[in-house]
Amino acid sequence: MRRGIAATALVASLALAATACGGSDSGDSADGPVTITWWDTSNATNEAPTYQALVKDFEAAHKDIKVDYVNVPFDQAQNKFDTAAGSKGAPDVLRSEVGWTPAFAKKGFFLPLDGTEALTDESAFQPSLIEQAKYEGKTYGVPLVTDTLALVYNKDLFAKAGVEAPKTWDDLKKAAATIKDKTGVDGYWGSTAGYYAQTFLYGEGTDTVDATAKKITVDSAPAKKGYETWLGLFDGKGLHKADTTADAYAHIQEAFVSGKVAAILQGPWEITNFYKGSAFKDENNLGIATVPAGSTGKAGAPTGGHNLSVYAGSDSAHQKAALKFVDFMTSAKSQETIALKNSTLPTRDDAYTAEVKADPGIAGFQSVLPAAQPRPALPEYSSLWTPLDAELPQIAAGKESLDEGLGKAKTDIAKLVPDFSK
Repeated sequence: MRRGIAATALVASLALAATACGGSDSGDSADGPVTITWWDTSNATNEAPTYQALVKDFEAAHKDIKVDYVNVPFDQAQNKFDTAAGSKGAPDVLRSEVGWTPAFAKKGFFLPLDGTEALTDESAFQPSLIEQAKYEGKTYGVPLVTDTLALVYNKDLFAKAGVEAPKTWDDLKKAAATIKDKTGVDGYWGSTAGYYAQTFLYGEGTDTVDATAKKITVDSAPAKKGYETWLGLFDGKGLHKADTTADAYAHIQEAFVSGKVAAILQGPWEITNFYKGSAFKDENNLGIATVPAGSTGKAGAPTGGHNLSVYAGSDSAHQKAALKFVDFMTSAKSQETIALKNSTLPTRDDAYTAEVKADPGIAGFQSVLPAAQPRPALPEYSSLWTPLDAELPQIAAGKESLDEGLGKAKTDIAKLVPDFSK
């Protein structure tokens, strides 16, 4: 799950217009190198330069392959690829968010990768991430980076208040009050986004849907209990009130990195931005802990990240070149480079070298990965947060009751999974 992708729509549209034709129509000469197109959805400022450098390394090692690199803003990429693939004009390789992978596989847009060069090192990847890249038993993506949510906190403020990283949400409320008393700043600022509220459902042993039973559970008793806990963290001493504006994400992030709030829920995609903040000039001041547990004693957060997937509509020559490219980009050496440059989490254990783990942000997030909960192989799963993104801010602002908001979300979710029972 990525946020705050920095790229202008104008630049992106011009680039896409020039390259949307895909590998099968890229102007390759009969005796020249094959040119494949890669749509990268990483942050154009903080991450893309690393990927562009790796593209050059790949081309140097594979003289018969050229890579047409295009950085596509993350929040536009899913719809753009869907449109391009439907007209047989998609890029040969897509950096696909994990939630998109089964959805595009279901539509036949992605090439199955089992037994191909792209998955030669399959056993090196974390098994849950490979499983998450599958649809109906076949693998449609190679994990490139992974992520999850954690409770990130300001160690200095916690130390001044004499509190430790909380194990439960009740512990967090007590710690927030103490931090406010001892330091004058709020102890916690929560998000009203559906993705961030997901941790509260996992803490009650439930989810928005039961994919196995094909049942919508967003308003079940355990889910309501989770959302009640989430709602209760916007009101109380040291608990910042809900921000329901369009810029809430930026407001919460800025408050944390400037030391105006002691703890938030956040993912590793913001590690480099944490270090740019005045509160984390000393990188070791960044505390990272597993999200607090719910009443069941369970703690969990969504597993996010990105896979590299190959377009099924490309011709065999471009698919073969694309498979080589995916293998190169997801290798241990490339993932180590990406981690060191971008402070993102590798998907294979052999990329967590001593140098990589010297970054306190990466080491901290690696420690919370065991609590990450893989997403079910449900193509519509990522879309289920959209109704919650609409309703949770209304609930947090007091404009709707919890029952009203979850009822509306359930109705909209039912439209996305019409074969699920209510």
